[in-house]
Amino acid sequence: MAKNPSEIKNKEVRTKMYLALKKEKLKAKKKLKLENKDKPKQAPKTIENCRVKDETFISDIQNDQEILFDLNTDEISKHLKREFDHEEKCMSQDEFEKSIQEEHDELEEESISNNSNDPKILITTNDIKIGYRTYKFCRELSRILPNADYFYKKKVRLSKIIPEAIKRRYSAIIVVNENRKQPDGLMISLLPEGPTMNFKLSSLKLSDEIKGGGGFTKHKPEIIMNNFNTRLGIQIGRSFTTLFPIDPQYEGRHCITFHNQRDFIFFRHHRYIFRNAKKVGLQELGPKFTLKLRSLQKGTFNSKFGEYEWVQKRHEMESNRRQFSI
Repeated sequence: MAKNPSEIKNKEVRTKMYLALKKEKLKAKKKLKLENKDKPKQAPKTIENCRVKDETFISDIQNDQEILFDLNTDEISKHLKREFDHEEKCMSQDEFEKSIQEEHDELEEESISNNSNDPKILITTNDIKIGYRTYKFCRELSRILPNADYFYKKKVRLSKIIPEAIKRRYSAIIVVNENRKQPDGLMISLLPEGPTMNFKLSSLKLSDEIKGGGGFTKHKPEIIMNNFNTRLGIQIGRSFTTLFPIDPQYEGRHCITFHNQRDFIFFRHHRYIFRNAKKVGLQELGPKFTLKLRSLQKGTFNSKFGEYEWVQKRHEMESNRRQFSI
């Protein structure tokens, strides 16, 4: 009868027995691996694929007539029904590199769009005196968003800025919140009918803080929305889409991604290049940051009489780690 190696007092005999048992276990493991070679591999369990699906989870949006009707009649649909020209002109590699060099020298200038159908964005802050990092983040947002203007907030309340922005035909207003000289929040209000979204901002890295980052160009970016599967998530994703033109310029080869994972929305900005038929190279342009939805309010921003569609309740919502809202 084989003994446990730890019970054998002789060191040499104990070592030989331990190696023999280890060899037998290795053989059994290889044999089991060969037997299960033809069997399909099971998908690993993660928090995402084990999430608790609530009533608002949408699996097939194209065949749901109720969802399609709501999407075509809500306040966001007016922003997405802009007419545009489908004609695009291709740009050669030499012309593209030349345009990058020319536009790199004009980074400090604000981007100007001649297309009246493009969204017009107003960017401002919640305070008069802001830190350098917050100011730089606002300037980079104004370059990423085509036809965006940065407005230095003086002693003017937001309740007075919004009606003036509607008169000047701005389609959205973005307010960057600051705490201790660091940006920590983002409020996006679509004009003139809303909705208004309030986000917590974290993990911010500006373009010059990203290793190997590239320069900005004035081309209209491609937008990628990933993993927005609930009614709330679709509304948030569509609101992000309204901030950008619906006719991207593919010769610019740069895209903006909004990726939702566990109710955290990751913002990334890349330029891509096709190396061959199978490989694609990516260059991160920046900035990159993470958003966490705090509240969704109907209409434009109103701190006193605003009607909230959704508000984050930490102690109630975060009790179950597998339950997500977006």
